[in-house]
Amino acid sequence: MIHAGVYYQPGSLKADFCKRGAEQTVTFCEQHGIEVENCGKLLVATSLDEMARMENLYERCLDNEIEVELLTQEQLKEREPNVTGLGAIYVKSTSIVDYRKVTLKMVEEFVSHGGQISLRTRVTAMEEHAEEVQLTCVSDGQTMQLNCDFVITCCGLMADRMTKMLKIPTDFQIVPYRGEYYRLDERFHDYVSHLIYPIPDPELPFLGVHLTRMVDGSITVGPNAVQGWKREGYSRVNFSIKDSLQMLSFSGFWRVTSKHLMTGIQELRDSWWKKGYLKRVQKYCPDISSTDLKAYPAGIRAQAVMRDGTLVHDFLFSESARTLHVCNAPSPAATSAIPIGEYICNKVAKLKVSSL
Repeated sequence: MIHAGVYYQPGSLKADFCKRGAEQTVTFCEQHGIEVENCGKLLVATSLDEMARMENLYERCLDNEIEVELLTQEQLKEREPNVTGLGAIYVKSTSIVDYRKVTLKMVEEFVSHGGQISLRTRVTAMEEHAEEVQLTCVSDGQTMQLNCDFVITCCGLMADRMTKMLKIPTDFQIVPYRGEYYRLDERFHDYVSHLIYPIPDPELPFLGVHLTRMVDGSITVGPNAVQGWKREGYSRVNFSIKDSLQMLSFSGFWRVTSKHLMTGIQELRDSWWKKGYLKRVQKYCPDISSTDLKAYPAGIRAQAVMRDGTLVHDFLFSESARTLHVCNAPSPAATSAIPIGEYICNKVAKLKVSSL
């Protein structure tokens, strides 16, 4: 999805990156012949509490200079006959695209300018010296040494481990949250014309389950947000002793978990109880049944959590004389990829100048 930037705090890096990123992503796709479908998004209110929150969210959209329209119950039903709600915010500029095609084209551009790609390569050690940074890597069982003038890392689930390798003060830790999805049965391919989102609860850290139209016509449902016990735990049952012990020994984990304990229990329950998950969808799409929810790959959210239990919602960077680390790149990082890259390049240029 190419997000419009509805939810984000005005003036934050996330709000700025998203708005500029949406425009630049569409331009990039147009330049390279990648199809973009401007389907728009509906944020649907299904209760009086959500109607009140919808008004606040509408004001935030205006603060972020996003073109939106408030819809009544009748206008919502006219746009989406299969969606039930008391009202909605219509976000006109939200689009969908095949990000695999976008990524492959960016890789092609990178290589054409002299870049090299090394897949299945793990960094096992990193040392910074006055004149260079030395990386020890393992690829296909072979150990190799890389000597670099400057290193930029954007390691997601391993972001904190990279800064700790260089002994950079790290007062956050990555806590994994597993996002589980379903795909709707093929008979639902034309079920909705827009992306269908709930009105988020500002007291909760994640948006909630929504319906996402894909460019191939299919529709996915999700994600939830279940506590992960393995940083790269994409299968149904996952556990890592190393990852779990590191998480359990971090005070920020216990603080954020206690704050959202009941929500966490509900997420875990509905992860295993399909009917519970289904109820989240049926509140605005009552025609969907449990048999319509088909298996679909899960994702892992690499959430940076501070030592005091604060969830980092904006971008977070750490740096040293010869390295720059993207420690938190929250959704919508794909939409924001181009301005993130520009921001990183500008920061690296300033770091290089200051080190001379």
